[in-house]
Amino acid sequence: MRYYALKSDFREPAERHRVIKRLTSLKEDLDNRIPEKIFNKNVLIATWNIRDFDSNKYGYGPRTKEAFFYMSEIISSFDLVAIQEVNENLYAFNRLMYVMGEDWDYIMTDVTEGSSGNGERMAYIYDTKRVSFKKVAGEIVLTPSQLIGDKKQFARTPYLVAFQSGWFKFKLCTAHIYFGADSGEKLKQRIEEIDAIASNIKKRAKRYDENLILLGDFNIFSPEHETMKTLKKHGYIIPKGIEDNPSNMYQTKHYDQIAFMEKKGEVIFGDQDNSAGAYNYYNRVFSTRQFKDYQSLVFENLKGKLKKQKNKLAKTTDLKKQKTIKKSIAKFEGIIANEAKQKDYYKKEWRTFQLSDHLPMWTELKINFSLSYLEKIKNE
Repeated sequence: MRYYALKSDFREPAERHRVIKRLTSLKEDLDNRIPEKIFNKNVLIATWNIRDFDSNKYGYGPRTKEAFFYMSEIISSFDLVAIQEVNENLYAFNRLMYVMGEDWDYIMTDVTEGSSGNGERMAYIYDTKRVSFKKVAGEIVLTPSQLIGDKKQFARTPYLVAFQSGWFKFKLCTAHIYFGADSGEKLKQRIEEIDAIASNIKKRAKRYDENLILLGDFNIFSPEHETMKTLKKHGYIIPKGIEDNPSNMYQTKHYDQIAFMEKKGEVIFGDQDNSAGAYNYYNRVFSTRQFKDYQSLVFENLKGKLKKQKNKLAKTTDLKKQKTIKKSIAKFEGIIANEAKQKDYYKKEWRTFQLSDHLPMWTELKINFSLSYLEKIKNE
């Protein structure tokens, strides 16, 4: 990481000391909770939905300078991270990659067109010292017979890329499945998307006899829900530390998953207690107890939202719309006037646009097959 960028980003000593103290605390916590990277022994693969990165279309940002250092520290604890919700404007993403440093590279899609695409890209960020890109990349497009519901493609196009780490050759396919609603036709579409991508990747794994890893935001409620059953019915292996750990910030939903279709004998999971899981960074940075440090930013954000609603009201003649806007104005005025409500707004909304409302999930794989290979050729 380019830690020296802290000197130019935070010229005020007190602010720099505060950020470095938080960054150090985060780093120590990650070192304790994430497996150690061991040369020619393991690879750490992760997935992270970084909320609205970084269109600021919802008006909670832009992200602060310190957020990029915290994000970089989290990502650099792994070797390869699939990122969802990268937006069309890449200014923030490029800032993240600058802080990550020259040993890190990325590959990403263009924006998925259409309203369901939400202006999003898929990306992979990887440590070039430990992972190599194997020159194969493509977005998954369904054939006419595979189309979802009333002849739809995926709301956001899944992205498949080939990598290698040590002896382990594999392809990753990251997806951000349509959310829609908790019931009815929109839930049905979500389930059908999960079914379509799971079936597609399974067929590829069998056809080419290769290791395929399906990961990303599947908007799965729980291990018992129909969304998870749809994924698992295709025979995917899901590490226990992934399936059992919720991945939203409240740690109540199992939205994000990492699932495997393996080439026989080549997917060897780490055997440590921390070889798979979800990392909650809010215990160390942008925590509830740190609200006072950001209260002025939260206050300015609320004033900006209030001003926007008042301007909208002045331009609206529709009585129904006026009523809705007046409710929003009353809401923001109430939060501005009450510190406890400001803190709640910070906790539930503002900070999720600094880092995310999803937690990164990871799994550790072993990558040295030299002994088994020697045994194989000895017996040939």
